Amino acid sequence: MSNGYHKFVVYLGTLAAMFFWGISFVWTKIVFDYYGPFTTLLFRLIISSALLTLYARFAKKKEMIAKEDWPFFFLLAFLEPFCYFIGESFGLLLVSSTLASIMIALIPVIAPVFAYLFYKEKLTPVNILGLLISFLGLGLFTTTKGTTLEASPRGLLFLLFAVISGIGYSIVAKRLSHRYRPLTIVRIQNLIGGLYFLPFMAVFEWDKTLSAQPPASVIVNLIMLALFGSSLAFILVTISIREIGISKTNIFTNIIPIITAVSAYFLLGEGFSDRKLVGMAVIISGLFLSQYQKRNRSKVIHER
Repeated sequence: MSNGYHKFVVYLGTLAAMFFWGISFVWTKIVFDYYGPFTTLLFRLIISSALLTLYARFAKKKEMIAKEDWPFFFLLAFLEPFCYFIGESFGLLLVSSTLASIMIALIPVIAPVFAYLFYKEKLTPVNILGLLISFLGLGLFTTTKGTTLEASPRGLLFLLFAVISGIGYSIVAKRLSHRYRPLTIVRIQNLIGGLYFLPFMAVFEWDKTLSAQPPASVIVNLIMLALFGSSLAFILVTISIREIGISKTNIFTNIIPIITAVSAYFLLGEGFSDRKLVGMAVIISGLFLSQYQKRNRSKVIHER
């Protein structure tokens, strides 16, 4: 497989992961009518871990985890989904969804600093310009004319916690991606993540979970969340982090609101304004610039 074709496949996989995460917000909204957020995450992770374990066993791709790497797996699952979800969820309770989206978009802006410190990943001035343009495009996409952004200090701190957790996840994931298959990383991550969420579900949502009587459509959406949102998307992103780096992978997260908005338009009948179309064009333009490389510098540096 040529290097160019290989990179194309990696980028295609990264876009697919963002699509799964984008549409997962629609699936989650449907599941939330019957289950609380902790229960939903717990079920997603349990189903995902079970499916990946079965596949690894039948495909004979099950790997043994070295004793010295277990702390990194526990840290990985602690950072995401656990800490990231806590920070994002409580942040959304205290600030608008618009401001939350903009805060989360700081991940690809800040991530290059840590990617350089830990792995010496470098971006060109054009790439950095692309990051900033994409960030501005997201602001345009998520706001309306005359929008005022209410800023609760506590809410901003929770969202900043989510941002730090997301960046930390990428750093740990890259380290493990050179030692284990992405399938193994996500399988173990989700198994441990389920253990983190279990006591929260038991304390805060036990009665609601036991009394829920979801229809088959809700169960199908829950399985879709587990299969695509918690399994395949994370596997594809882990591959992307390993192959093109932390910085260039994280910038793709800025298209998640686009995918969510388009999905909500078709599946839930939500509106889609001209301002969103302009914002979408700006985000995508910035995304292309963030990935631009001259031919003689086409190789991405990997630190093992």
